[in-house]
Amino acid sequence: MASQCEKRLRGLRIGPAPAGVAWSAAGWPGWRSAARLAVVAVHTHELSWLRVPADDEVPAEVRERWQEPLSRLGFVPNVLRVFALRPRHLLLWQDYYDEVLRGESGLSKAQREMIAVVVSAHNRCHYCLVSHSAALRKLTGDPVLADQLAGNYRYAQLEERERAMLDFAVKLTEESHRCTREDVDALRAAGWSDEDIFDIAETVGMFNLTNRLASGLGWIPNPEYFSLGR
Repeated sequence: MASQCEKRLRGLRIGPAPAGVAWSAAGWPGWRSAARLAVVAVHTHELSWLRVPADDEVPAEVRERWQEPLSRLGFVPNVLRVFALRPRHLLLWQDYYDEVLRGESGLSKAQREMIAVVVSAHNRCHYCLVSHSAALRKLTGDPVLADQLAGNYRYAQLEERERAMLDFAVKLTEESHRCTREDVDALRAAGWSDEDIFDIAETVGMFNLTNRLASGLGWIPNPEYFSLGR
C-alpha cells in the first residue's frame, strides 16, 4: 500500500512533460524514488540514529578539535559531533585519519580525496560521498572532476597512474579476497612506489571503515557541503 507521501507524489505535475517523455498515470516518472527521497528529507534534522551528545556533554579536548574546521569551513562537520558519543575513539580516529589524508605521502591530498570519493561511491555512502566530493572540489577547483568520480570514475579524464590507483581502490573495496600480487605489480608499473601503494591501500581501508560507520548508524552530512567548492 502506498504511503501518504507516495500518494501525494503520485498526483504531482511539474509543468509540461519534456520532449519525448509522457507523464505516467502515477503522476510522473520515478515517483517511487522521489517518495523515498522525500521521506529521507523529512528526517535530515537527525544527525544519527544514535544519541548525539549535547555540546556541554562533550569533553573539552574534543570541543577543541571542533575549532579548526569551524574556522576553516564555518561549521563543525557532523562526523565530529556524532563520533563524540565515544570521545576517546574520536580522538584516536581523528589523529589517524588526519595522518592518512593529510600526512606526508607520495600521493597528493587531492589524490587521496579521489580515493575517498570513489570508494564512497561504490559503497553508496551518502555522508562520505557528499563530504569528500566537497573536499575534492575545494582542493582541485574542479567540480566536474568531483562529479565524474562520484558518478563513474571510468569516464573521468585521469592520468594513467591515477586510473590504476582507482582501479585498485575499487577492487580492494568490492573484492579484496581476489587481490593478488599482480595488482600490486600493476601499481608499480603505473609509477607508484611501494610506500605509495601502502598509502593507497591504507586510504581505501580508512574509507571502507568510515563508510560503514556512516551508513550503519545513519549519519547525515552538513547541508553546507552541497554548495562547497561550486
